[in-house]
Amino acid sequence: MSLEWILSIIENNWQMFLRGAYYTLLISIISTIIGAFIGFFIGIMHTIPVRKKNLKFYSLKLINFILTCYVEFFRGTPMIVQAMVVYYGLDIAFGIDMHFITAGIVVVSLNTGAYMAEIVRGGIVSIDKGQYEAASAIGMNHVKIMFYVVLPQVARNILPATGNQLIMNIKDTAVLNVIGVTELFFQTKSIAGNNFRYFESFFVACVLYFVMTFTASRILLYVEKRLDGPDAYQKEQKEAV
Repeated sequence: MSLEWILSIIENNWQMFLRGAYYTLLISIISTIIGAFIGFFIGIMHTIPVRKKNLKFYSLKLINFILTCYVEFFRGTPMIVQAMVVYYGLDIAFGIDMHFITAGIVVVSLNTGAYMAEIVRGGIVSIDKGQYEAASAIGMNHVKIMFYVVLPQVARNILPATGNQLIMNIKDTAVLNVIGVTELFFQTKSIAGNNFRYFESFFVACVLYFVMTFTASRILLYVEKRLDGPDAYQKEQKEAV
């Protein structure tokens, strides 16, 4: 590895590296947000209580079956294959010609939603049943219980897992180069093809990926601490000592 070559590659191609990093972050952040909403929707649907076997019961069973098939499909297939199916398959089968950036966001969002669905479901199930009973006792229905009691706690509890999903998305966007998304891996591959210095080019990309993921993890850790608020109990202990 030559330091001179690394500096030369950065000097001559920094705009391409930044463009690739921009699209990587853009797709990752938007897809994580959309995927989180999908996950919350599916998690709520899976936990709606229906005891009587009426039309509502069977309708909910059908919806949950479809949602389960979606979750299992996107969790059980590689994202690189999903990208090919969405980008090329929809065009061939239905004439839907999506822009490659749009296709990338759709693929990563659907993939993220499948994983977030299980994370949210686990978060909802982990809430103590006594809180459901207490909320029901004061006349709250399931929707109000979810939005005012359960989901605020779930959102805080699953924040580390959501942050981990964002970091995974930053790295996994590299597979979108197969459909022409000009993210960081695509740009680095083009740079390396021009100068034939593959190790040095991808070393720069590796550093950029690390900077993006490390920064994202630090920001999310800061948000977690802000949501937790000051630890009054520890302060009182210190003052007592």
